Amino acid sequence: MSENTKMDQEAQIQDETVQETPAQEPQEKETQEKETQAQEKKGFLKKGNKDKARIEELEKKIAGLEEKTAKEKDDYIRLMAEFDNFRRRTAQEKLELVSMASTETIKGLLPILDDCERALKVLLESDDSDAAKEGTELIFSKLMGYLKTKGLAVIEAMNQPFDTDLHEAVAQFPVQEEDKKGKVFDVVQTGYTLNGKVIRFAKVVVGI
Repeated sequence: MSENTKMDQEAQIQDETVQETPAQEPQEKETQEKETQAQEKKGFLKKGNKDKARIEELEKKIAGLEEKTAKEKDDYIRLMAEFDNFRRRTAQEKLELVSMASTETIKGLLPILDDCERALKVLLESDDSDAAKEGTELIFSKLMGYLKTKGLAVIEAMNQPFDTDLHEAVAQFPVQEEDKKGKVFDVVQTGYTLNGKVIRFAKVVVGI
């Protein structure tokens, strides 16, 4: 083979190489792009998995906080209800103590009312001066008036039907009149109520 022929072959090979190179470049570029896209997709998925895990973790924390808040709210409501019941119970007990003390005080004054009542009755039946009668009646009226403002009331018994809720029979007395049978014939001791509640029964004689 001559030197010229050899040179021509080499030149032809170079030309073919040059012609093949441009044809191969798009394929390699496409491959690289696919690899890049695959890597980006892989990275995106990996990042998405991390974000999903983070969101699930935050949702669990939120659920835990909501549960804790609900429990604390329920405990607070229960505590307030218990405190309100305690406050009402304490106020009721205080009222009962005041009422009991008031009742006991007024009960202690009832014998004085009895004495005033008896004294007034004796004075009205005697020939003593009008001044003594008026003085005793004034004292009795003032004391009775004050106690009435505290809720004291006399139990009406005379000529009333006998009532075990208000009267205490200490004796029975035969009567001729039919309309007086079963009724109070005489009052031995006056009875009283305080704010509608009996604090002393009226001791009476009942007609039969």
